[in-house]
Amino acid sequence: MAAPILYIGNKNYSSWSMRPWLALKWGGIAFDERVIPLGGEGYGKSRIREVREISPSGRVPALHVDNVVIHESLAICEWAAELAASLWPSDRMRRAEARALACEMHAGFAALRRDLSMNIRRRLERAPTLPEDTQEDLEQLYATWGHTLAQSGGPFLFGARSIADAMFAPVATRLRTYAVDVPPGVKAYCEAIFADEAFREWERGAEAEPWTIEQTEALYR
Repeated sequence: MAAPILYIGNKNYSSWSMRPWLALKWGGIAFDERVIPLGGEGYGKSRIREVREISPSGRVPALHVDNVVIHESLAICEWAAELAASLWPSDRMRRAEARALACEMHAGFAALRRDLSMNIRRRLERAPTLPEDTQEDLEQLYATWGHTLAQSGGPFLFGARSIADAMFAPVATRLRTYAVDVPPGVKAYCEAIFADEAFREWERGAEAEPWTIEQTEALYR
């Protein structure tokens, strides 16, 4: 059987691509990687021709496994968890909690995503002034991480790396990019993400990319 192929967007910008990529890496699942540079005609409208050719939604990531296309981040993570049980906590109730957090990230934090786009290479010297709804998202994020880490003891949300961490890893990069002043426990969790070898591999890839997306680069210029 051929190795699955994971189609992703720019590593510097594509938070949804990072999430299943980390899950596959953490699960020890072999896969081939194909990067499709985002931006240009059709960007933001799910109409990029090269993406449409490999993903029925017109979005990345998309995982090709034999003749099946899994074209949604959390679905790819769940596929990985069926091969690597370590991607969710072993305890049934903790596993349910981890899934709830992963779904909360998947469906929520819209203001945070709107105003703090992922841009791994970028570092602001001073945090921007953020709208009230974005501040509320940040407070919710800190409360969620703080409560979960207090229960698990860290360094990751449920002790060991899980899909919940894969879902929140891009958010850690956003806090760093935009110089957001965070509580000590949040900072420690972000540092655990940044020290992870799989994350560092993704980060090196992002730093080496030649492409840029002007809409994101213009944010808080």
